[in-house]
Amino acid sequence: MFKSGYVTIIGRPNVGKSTLLNSIIGQKISAISNKPQTTRDRITFIYTDEEAQIIFLDTPGIQKPKNKLGSFMLKTSEETLTEVDVITYLVDCSEKIGKMDSYIINFLTEHKEKNPNKPIILLINKIDEIQKEKLFELIKMYDELNIFNEIIPISALKADGIEEYLEVLKSYLSEGPMFYPEDMITDKTEKFIVAEIIREKALRFLNEEIPHGVAVSIESMKERNNKIMDIEATIYVERESHKGIIIGKAGSMLKKIGTSARKEIEILLDEKVNLKLWVKVEKNWRDKENKVKYFGYK
Repeated sequence: MFKSGYVTIIGRPNVGKSTLLNSIIGQKISAISNKPQTTRDRITFIYTDEEAQIIFLDTPGIQKPKNKLGSFMLKTSEETLTEVDVITYLVDCSEKIGKMDSYIINFLTEHKEKNPNKPIILLINKIDEIQKEKLFELIKMYDELNIFNEIIPISALKADGIEEYLEVLKSYLSEGPMFYPEDMITDKTEKFIVAEIIREKALRFLNEEIPHGVAVSIESMKERNNKIMDIEATIYVERESHKGIIIGKAGSMLKKIGTSARKEIEILLDEKVNLKLWVKVEKNWRDKENKVKYFGYK
């Protein structure tokens, strides 16, 4: 009996949602960094084996919106709950439930009351950073909330507990068709993934005040006859002062971002890449609905 279904993964920013999904799929699709708000849009990940096809929806971290982009991200996260068969809530090993996690738990509690038959699985991530005694205390703390069907400790970074999580998901899915070809791992285009790789490198190398205002637009991707992909991309920032920081002294920072991104894009595309980057200013684009849509957040 082949099973299939949709699963959303929600949580506050920077708990490891994209790391988890990239680990499940075995290939990087979502940008990963140690900064919040790295994931901005809903990204579909497709896991297929001989028994099931699980379609994961990676959503932005839930937090109070501060601009149009933030409102889009929150709406994206909340709307996916109604569209899926199983909800996964990802937390880290924090010993106390903070304000944002309390907000999410209250939201899930209300959802559970309206949809009592929809399973909610809790994943406690980063267990490689905590002692077993404290982990048992965490499991007990969350179990007493009485809203989770399953509680599974994992380490997304080390792929610990991932197989158990997948088996548990299969137990909650119904018999169904294969919605996507078995070799398909995302519904996002190569352009989207290339832009995410470039944005990730910018997030990784830049200062704290810049990353949230970074967007990447792929202007062109053209393949030459000799199997070289020419890619032209523009990195957008919100302030003129940020432009200089991204370019760096004598172009050093832009070169660092480009070199690191090119190596990863070559692995993705399995061919040589000639990557050209530009930097432009689009003032306060996160507060402009038309610009938020222009950069692909629709």
